[in-house]
Amino acid sequence: MKRALALLALLLAVPAAAAEPAKPLFADDSLIRLTIRGPVDQMARVAEKRPGPRAGTITAGSESLPIMLSPRGITRLRRETCQFPPLRVEFSSAPPATSLFAGQRRLKLVTHCRPAEGFQQHLLLEYAAYRLYNELTPRSFRVRLAQIDYVAEDGRPLTSRYGFFIEDTDDVGRRNGLREARMGERIPVSSLSPPDAARFGVFEYLIANLDWAMQAGPPGDDCCHNARLISGGAGSPIVPVPYDFDFSGFVDAPYAVPPDQVRVSSVRQRHYRGFCRHNAQAIAAAAEIRARRPALLAVLGQIPGLTATTLRKASAFLDKGFADIASDQAVADKLLRTCVG
Repeated sequence: MKRALALLALLLAVPAAAAEPAKPLFADDSLIRLTIRGPVDQMARVAEKRPGPRAGTITAGSESLPIMLSPRGITRLRRETCQFPPLRVEFSSAPPATSLFAGQRRLKLVTHCRPAEGFQQHLLLEYAAYRLYNELTPRSFRVRLAQIDYVAEDGRPLTSRYGFFIEDTDDVGRRNGLREARMGERIPVSSLSPPDAARFGVFEYLIANLDWAMQAGPPGDDCCHNARLISGGAGSPIVPVPYDFDFSGFVDAPYAVPPDQVRVSSVRQRHYRGFCRHNAQAIAAAAEIRARRPALLAVLGQIPGLTATTLRKASAFLDKGFADIASDQAVADKLLRTCVG
């Protein structure tokens, strides 16, 4: 705790930055078509052993760039969970200013996990969760959906699947005139921005996600679990930004299970985990979210590749969440009774 407070003091002494526009890759939401060539089939077979980076190329249109590929993740890195792991794409040299990838150095790529078509739908729903949060606040990770042709080193076609890139935390900060905050294992709840923390908690309730902690990280790791932190200058509160929604009931991945510390029987069961000190802000955040319901459902309806069945089920699932925040009293009855602290 002393280390976290010392780091916090140093962070808040840094002056706020000027807001910057999004980098080209995350400047719009149109689907892109890519080819990734390299030893991806070999890496997938031994991903759990965390092999070192391997050389490959990424091609978008007429542009082909050298990259290094490596598997990443925790749960999805395990062979029994995913046959195809998430990837880290690192550019061997800085992409030119005219490139789609201008300004990028290392990117997280969320992949399809398994070849079955159902896993494509799970991936698209996780992508949709990021887009839904984008609709609520710019203090969120932008994502870019791609149709990716994977090709072996010898040129053999392997598979073609959806995937999506996730914006870097420092770029989220720059877009908002803030900076990434790298803290210790745990930060004081009092340092969090109440409106942002409340929005975070209510949104996670809406999509039934329990796999997060906005003020603490895993033992021995920096804060936070499935959240990153951004902040501004002296006296500025810390903004938690959520990511990794695959364990949510909204996505409903086959491998997703609730955390041991929360007494629910299924990831489809909602349970509010926001902080009690943010209850007033949670009521305001819920009012904002229900007012944005048409826009949120419109975003869901615009996701490429979602089947009619998936779209119908996902919309119905969100409808149940919206019912729980239909009024201030409903928020108090359904959410705030399980607030933390």
